[in-house]
Amino acid sequence: MSLGPLEIGLIILAILLLFGYKKLHDASRSLGRSMRIFKGEMKGMKDDDVRAKDPATTTPRGELSQPVTPDYEAEARAAEARAAEARARADAGRTGTTPLDGTR
Repeated sequence: MSLGPLEIGLIILAILLLFGYKKLHDASRSLGRSMRIFKGEMKGMKDDDVRAKDPATTTPRGELSQPVTPDYEAEARAAEARAAEARARADAGRTGTTPLDGTR
């Protein structure tokens, strides 16, 4: 049992009538953005795997490579500072004033 062009057309018409053009347009746009973000994250994970393997293979024989330990606390402090700056800019935009540090 397969769907012919008439059945597919009727299904599309029913979906358009149920949800409306605007909601379907917004939903497809968000789905596209989500897929783009997902693909970017997957590519980043693959790049991280490649980078993690490269230093081990390029270490000269007899030498031990030092493991790189990320400084999560410094990254967290930097992220908190960026978030605070973004909140200040958003608050200033809503109230129409400039932030205290003069950024805008």
